[in-house]
Amino acid sequence: MSIHNRRLDRVTVHGLRGRGHHGVFEREREKGQTFLVDVTLGLDTRRAAASDALEDTVNYGEVSERIVALIEGEPVNLIETLVARMAAACLEYPLVEEVEVTLHKPDAPITVPFEDVTVTVVRTREDFAGAAGRPPEDGGSAI
Repeated sequence: MSIHNRRLDRVTVHGLRGRGHHGVFEREREKGQTFLVDVTLGLDTRRAAASDALEDTVNYGEVSERIVALIEGEPVNLIETLVARMAAACLEYPLVEEVEVTLHKPDAPITVPFEDVTVTVVRTREDFAGAAGRPPEDGGSAI
């Protein structure tokens, strides 16, 4: 099943924002910069729609807080590492079967005019089948 497949419903949060100190250059680590995230959770929302109960879905406010905490938390060199950790954190929610995370780094240290730099990852619960269906702590692939 895929986020773009009708079998999974999608819950999307656009434009999560936080200030982080990620990057390979010292000036990025010292000064910090704004990062933005779009996250789409793939899950079956039919039970929640029928019950009208929060416990039958994923609390996107809680997911959003976890994503921003990762932005504002321990610095990493590569945004690929950061976005993989975000995807892994989303898959810790048992109802989430698939996640698509796009991390925007609009203030990347590029010497020519540009609008934005993004890294997008798509991860499924199946990607972590070798780890009892749970994402590894570092956000990397278990396969």
